[in-house]
Amino acid sequence: MQEGSLYRGDIVEVRSSREILATLDEQGALGAMSFMPEMIPYLGRRFTVSARADKICDTIGSTLRSRRMTDTVLLDDLRCDGTAHGGCQAECRIYWKEAWLKKVDKLSAPAVAQNAADIAALRARIEPNVRASGEGEGDDVRWKCQVTEANRASAPLSNTDPRPYFNELLSGNVGPLTFVEVMLRAAYMQPMHRFKILRWPKGPNVKSPPRPEPLNLQPGEWVRVKSQEAIEATLTTTGNNRGLHFDIEMVPFCNQVMQVRGTVTQIIEEHTGRMLRFRNECIKLEDAVCSGKRSTGRFFCPRKIYPYWREAWLERVDPPGVPNSKHGRGAPAKCPGGEAAATQWEASGSDERI
Repeated sequence: MQEGSLYRGDIVEVRSSREILATLDEQGALGAMSFMPEMIPYLGRRFTVSARADKICDTIGSTLRSRRMTDTVLLDDLRCDGTAHGGCQAECRIYWKEAWLKKVDKLSAPAVAQNAADIAALRARIEPNVRASGEGEGDDVRWKCQVTEANRASAPLSNTDPRPYFNELLSGNVGPLTFVEVMLRAAYMQPMHRFKILRWPKGPNVKSPPRPEPLNLQPGEWVRVKSQEAIEATLTTTGNNRGLHFDIEMVPFCNQVMQVRGTVTQIIEEHTGRMLRFRNECIKLEDAVCSGKRSTGRFFCPRKIYPYWREAWLERVDPPGVPNSKHGRGAPAKCPGGEAAATQWEASGSDERI
C-alpha cells in the first residue's frame, strides 16, 4: 500500500471550498477530473471511503476493458443527482480526488461551515464547465461531467496484466473470498470471450416482440424479476429488447423480489455528452447494481452502475411481509457466464431505439 493514500474503511472530511478551488485548473478539474456542482453539498462533511477507484470499466471506448485511475476514491454511496447537468438520471457514483479530502479519526462530527464568498468563487470556476458546447438544456448541448471525461482522467489497462487485479486485493477493495471467486470465474470467461464461445443472454427474436401492457411502475412498488428464461424470450438474437441490452450483470437478480427505485427518462450519453432521451420505459431497482464480478475485461469495477430494466422483465408483487402474500424472495439465478455490452443501450447494429 502506498503511504499516505486512502483506503476502504478510512474516514475522511471533504475539504473546504477554498481548499478545493486551489487544486483546480481553469477547467474546474484536477488531473482532468472535474469537481462538479453536485458535489458542493458535501463540503465540510465526513464520509467513509468505500473503495479506491484504481480500476474502472471503460464505458466510453466500447472496448470491454478497464482503465487505471490514480489518487481517486469513492465515498459511501454518494451519487450525482444530475441537477447541474440537465437533470441526468444516471445516478453515477462520484469520484473524489484524494487532494479534496483529509483523513480524520471519527465519523460523527458537525459539518464544517463554509464561507459564502468561497463557495461563490468555487461555483464561478466549475459551473461554466458543465457544458462542452451549447447553452441552456436543449438537444444541441454537449454536457461535460466526471463520466464523460473519465478516459481523459485515466489510462488504459491490459486485460492480460494480472497486477491490477491483485491490487484490488492488496488495497482492500475486495476480500480474499471475493478475489478467489472472481479470479476463478475470469480464468474461464476471459479465454472463452477471446475465442468467441462465451454464452451471454440473448433471445430468439429477429426484432423485439410487441410491448406488453404497461405496468406503469412507480417508485416504492415491489416487483419480482422474471426468470432468465422468461427474459430471454423477450430478447433479440443480439440480446436487446427495443434497443436495451440485458446485461450479464443483471442475471443474478433474476427471480428476486425487489423495490422500484425510479423510472429513467434521460441520461447523458458518456461518449458524446449529449442528453439521451428514452422513448420506452426504463426502470431502476433498489440495490440492483453492477457487481463487477461477471463483466469480461472489467472485473472488480467499483462503480456500481444501475442497470435499466424493461417492465416486460418484471412482474408487480405485494410488498414483503404482507399477509397472504403469494411471493417470496427467490434464490439468485446461477450465472452461466457471458459478455456485457460496453453500454447497456448498445443496439448492436439494430435500428431499434431505446
